Amino acid sequence: MTSSPSTEPRRRTARQVAASVTAAVLVATGSAAAAPVAQAASDALEIDFAVSTGPFKGGASGMLYGLGDDGVPTDAIIAGAGPHHLTQKAPRGAQHPNGDPLEVERAFFENGGEYMMTNIQDYYPDWPYTGGRRPDDFESYLEIVRTVVADVVENSDYPERYVFTPFNEPDGINWYGNWEQMGQTFLADWKAAYETIKEVYPEARIAGPGDSRWQPARTREFLTFAKENDVLPDMFTWHELGRNNLATYRSNYDAYRALERELGIGPLPININEYAMRRDMSVPGNIVQWLTMFEDTKVDAQTAYWTYAGNLNDNMAKSNSANGAWWLLKWYADLGGDTVQVTPPVLNRPDTLQGIATLDPGKRQATVLFGGTDNEVRLELSGLDPAVFGDVVDIQIREAEWSGQEGEAQAPPVVATHRLALDDVMVIDVANDDRLSAYQAVITPALPTQPTVDPTWRVEVEAEDTVLRDVTAYNQSPTDDWTFAASRGRDVGSTNRVTSSLTWTVDVPADGTYRFGAVAGVNGPANGPGRHALFVDGVQASTIDYEAGFSWGYRGRAETLVELTAGSHELSVRMSADGSTLLPGSDISLDKFDLTLVTGPETTTYPAVFARSGDATVDYTAADGGAVEVSGDGAITFFPSVRETGYYDVALEYATEGAAGVDLAVNRRAVDGVGASAAGEWVSTARVHLGKGVSEVTVGAPDGALVSSLTVTRAAEADSETVTIEAEDSSQVTLHGEARTETVAQPTNVSGEQVGQLGGGEGNYAVVARPEQLGAGQYNLSVRYANAERNTGHDYNTDVITRFLDIGEEGGETTRGGFRHNYSWQGFWTHTVPVDLTTDEGDLRLGNATGNAPNIDWIQLSPLTLGVTNTAGGELAIDSAATVRCVAGRAHVVVRVTNESAVPVAVEIGTPFGTRSVAGLDAGRAVSVAFASRQTEIAAGTASVVATGLVDGSPVTSRADGTYLAAACG
Repeated sequence: MTSSPSTEPRRRTARQVAASVTAAVLVATGSAAAAPVAQAASDALEIDFAVSTGPFKGGASGMLYGLGDDGVPTDAIIAGAGPHHLTQKAPRGAQHPNGDPLEVERAFFENGGEYMMTNIQDYYPDWPYTGGRRPDDFESYLEIVRTVVADVVENSDYPERYVFTPFNEPDGINWYGNWEQMGQTFLADWKAAYETIKEVYPEARIAGPGDSRWQPARTREFLTFAKENDVLPDMFTWHELGRNNLATYRSNYDAYRALERELGIGPLPININEYAMRRDMSVPGNIVQWLTMFEDTKVDAQTAYWTYAGNLNDNMAKSNSANGAWWLLKWYADLGGDTVQVTPPVLNRPDTLQGIATLDPGKRQATVLFGGTDNEVRLELSGLDPAVFGDVVDIQIREAEWSGQEGEAQAPPVVATHRLALDDVMVIDVANDDRLSAYQAVITPALPTQPTVDPTWRVEVEAEDTVLRDVTAYNQSPTDDWTFAASRGRDVGSTNRVTSSLTWTVDVPADGTYRFGAVAGVNGPANGPGRHALFVDGVQASTIDYEAGFSWGYRGRAETLVELTAGSHELSVRMSADGSTLLPGSDISLDKFDLTLVTGPETTTYPAVFARSGDATVDYTAADGGAVEVSGDGAITFFPSVRETGYYDVALEYATEGAAGVDLAVNRRAVDGVGASAAGEWVSTARVHLGKGVSEVTVGAPDGALVSSLTVTRAAEADSETVTIEAEDSSQVTLHGEARTETVAQPTNVSGEQVGQLGGGEGNYAVVARPEQLGAGQYNLSVRYANAERNTGHDYNTDVITRFLDIGEEGGETTRGGFRHNYSWQGFWTHTVPVDLTTDEGDLRLGNATGNAPNIDWIQLSPLTLGVTNTAGGELAIDSAATVRCVAGRAHVVVRVTNESAVPVAVEIGTPFGTRSVAGLDAGRAVSVAFASRQTEIAAGTASVVATGLVDGSPVTSRADGTYLAAACG
């Protein structure tokens, strides 16, 4: 047995640690500012909002092969991440089995895409292309050029938005590596390819040369030749790939612009058409460093494709979920206005604090995105105009943690808030000790109610910092370009013995339900899904089920719920539940664990002032958190994320000046019945079925509305409206042709039976009897599926294959759903496809006439909406105050709630030390509830107070949190 230096979990987020602020005048202390953190190494980021560096470009969000097929990834994921541009293969190209631009262009351009580049050489199936340039047959390549360009012109709905790249990495192994021998050949070939493209499509835009790195000598010759022969590219491209390019890119950029000036060219638009390596993908703190460089120089840039197509280059999770990096990309896409001067501790040094800042005067918001350091961060803010922001500002800081490539991450929480008098310089110390995290700081005029931090109690521990038995801690180099990221650069593997375990002690604040999470790597192609046992105080309390992954280094996330009593507990992750039998698929790399107190149903509120609202006016005096004026054709867009597939109450808070209809749409599907019947404050709540992960919710109000927030709350009790059908159930499913019931090999994460051999021909399909209660209407079809098909011929890309399921309705239409590769035929994921049924009785037909469908364990049909309530009166009038009292040397949090409404309410009060409910609190009455912390010292925190009552016969829920200061009672 080996023991790590420490077995104490790390409370590293600002939900548990504090931040300090300084300014000339401190107006009010935010809940995260009450107790300064211990002295630690600090990096300063200076932001001068008075110095504009130009309009925000947003061009660094591009990606190579970021999209795989139509529906992979989903529209909501694309729209939220907001890539402006992509590079995909040539239409019908054989280089990879997916990524055809004609297949993905709809999803890309309908979700905000500006232009799409296509690598013409990717028409070839092999790598490097054909083994080298064919000396006596370059004309055969020009025929491919003609074919590709003509295909786009004739078959694309957006030919004018394509940019053609005739050569990919010509300086490497692809045809022209030896410049002394092949330089003149390349220049002649460039001219021939350029002229061929223009011959087919005179309006075509052309990009190049596309070198695999900055090549100053080659670039000089290329530009000189191209200018002399009138074949200059419309867009200049090259790659910046390795970690070292975080140090060299800016000098390369400067050298290129200087060369343009010397030659009298341009300036041409630049696209860095591949950037970053495996170590960077999925890591917010790494990606923000790249975004910063490219935004500073106002170029477009695309992440490289190292693993497989269709998952934004590892910057999303599963079929439709966010990981930590996706939230960073969304924040980046949310920016507007001008970028402003940011001075980091040091430029051009990898893995250091870097940041982007913008000022949007029209929206009256200033935003800073930053990260990349293990040190505490000191934000030094200056140059904010009181004519725009007023005399007092609110600052909210959110953290996007690294969650692994396939580790789902929910909306980043508020980890610190500050209310400050606007001054020449304001300094905020942000508690941070993880260079893999990125942060968003948003500055607004002071809101009617000061924002508070997320009160959720949560603790983390590194796997290698637990007591290790019969397992091995491994180093994963954070500087190696090809090594997937690991928290703190280490993980624990070789978890393959009956006696293997990881054990640590944790103190929890209250009796209740806790969510245990593990970031882990599962070698799905070799082992399938996996399983561990979670022991509490020596007794098995739960089972941890891990979904299959790409490899031990490619991390996902597993979660399970466990009941704990307040106080100290020994937690142990074990590879055997009975001490004698190894659990199936137990050989899993474990990176880090977390434990979170669960208080009630999953609920997340999304303030309208931080949603995407275009040019709509933001009113910071309306509602507690401000509001956005929506009218006419305008709309506001939210991107809520949910942990599991099922029903949710989607509550929209708004105010109107009269009767007004509200256009609410979920993933572009209208939800009818939302609106106000008179002037006043309103809460409209739609019970909606949402697929796991990210959805797009848009709100329009042609007659005008002041929208303040969208709150999404799990409504698990409504899941009974979902109809589940086991695919192998012959009483409900009839198989035709070669479609058949099969046994799933062990280990697996389903019951053991599936339906396979669907598709591959028109005769191989399943007919599902239509449930009687499900008539015509909008539905979600959720499918538990497996698809591990892939090509095996490429040198380094995984070349996964999307399988499609055609969902037909007898007498109705057919919908096609894309089901991405999920690593193992033994492991199953759940993916949700929107389906509109037009008949009341037509049976469903599942198959695929043009290819293979995924293997299916079960399907679920869920009505999209179950009803809408529109409640007048807005919020209940609830007041709360939280204080700390010392009793017998221990700190107690006392929460006083006053019902100032005209109706009785039920109240739920949550603190890091427990949750209490008050069944009935009459109008005008107050109640005080004490929570024992069992600690001599506690940090500042927040008590959540949720009140529910009936207003005009309709249920209304309001929240009135109270903050308390840090206290020491010892």
